[in-house]
Amino acid sequence: MSNRICDLFGIQYPIIQAGMIWCSGWKLAAAVSNAGGLGIIGSGSMYPEVLREHIQKCKKATQKPFAVNVPMLYPDIDKHIAIIIEEKVPIVFTSAGNPKTFTNHLKSHGIKVVHVVSSVKFALKAQEAGVDAVVAEGFEAGGHNGRDETTTLCLIPMVKKALHIPLIAAGGIGTGSAMLAAMVLGADAVQVGSRFVASEESSAHAKFKQTVLTAKEGDTMLTLKELAPVRLIKNKFFHDVQAVYQQCGTVEDLKTVLGRARAKRGMFEGDLEEGELEIGQVSGLIDTILPAAQIVAALRQEFEQAKKDVLALPTL
Repeated sequence: MSNRICDLFGIQYPIIQAGMIWCSGWKLAAAVSNAGGLGIIGSGSMYPEVLREHIQKCKKATQKPFAVNVPMLYPDIDKHIAIIIEEKVPIVFTSAGNPKTFTNHLKSHGIKVVHVVSSVKFALKAQEAGVDAVVAEGFEAGGHNGRDETTTLCLIPMVKKALHIPLIAAGGIGTGSAMLAAMVLGADAVQVGSRFVASEESSAHAKFKQTVLTAKEGDTMLTLKELAPVRLIKNKFFHDVQAVYQQCGTVEDLKTVLGRARAKRGMFEGDLEEGELEIGQVSGLIDTILPAAQIVAALRQEFEQAKKDVLALPTL
């Protein structure tokens, strides 16, 4: 398939694996890239030298393009950026911050830059900052999310109308039919997160993967908007947070309940009660753990079947 994102990144299919903390290390990124998509190393949970190790292992495991996701709030971001440049990573996805901070610096080293946004306003700011493409992520997405709660179905056409650079849709996309829907709405590609959490190569804890498989509609919810909005599976930790709201607690009270390393505890170490279990609403459709290459293949096959199904619809 040839389109603006495939041409920009030098990939075969417009399927991007999200750069998720604690879940997307070099094994997953390399597997997705080898399958024809774009794999992304999620650096937000990595110390600088750990990131370097993942990049070097990924380069050995694939000859295809791959990317690194860099949350702008990361305390050692300057070190991450330096390592990315030294290791000649071809593509960087930035998120959770001002895209102006590093876009020009990265592009001066020949690196393509993509920024993740949750609104038209920030999509325009990213375009003005000179990024090569934008990921527009809807309210359905897992993990850290936008405050405005705009769904993917509404967000993608609004961002498409406002931008002239390539657009990647994210949030609630875990099937080929959803991929087709996003592209009909104006996206050039899709970014898939939750589906790849439940992959063999994902670095998520086995207990967390199994919890994703059993998640149903309504089992996730966006919370902690006063700190940084995040979509979680409802577990003991989630209900502890809700208790603070019910008691009209302060932001400091929320910070106290949150503590430190909750995401690592839940997703990486498998503490299903006290850990933060970040996953999207599409988890309700996920019931198997598969190799990443099979997930990419399934997305492609479902996409093609969905196109045929659309052609069979009655004319209005």
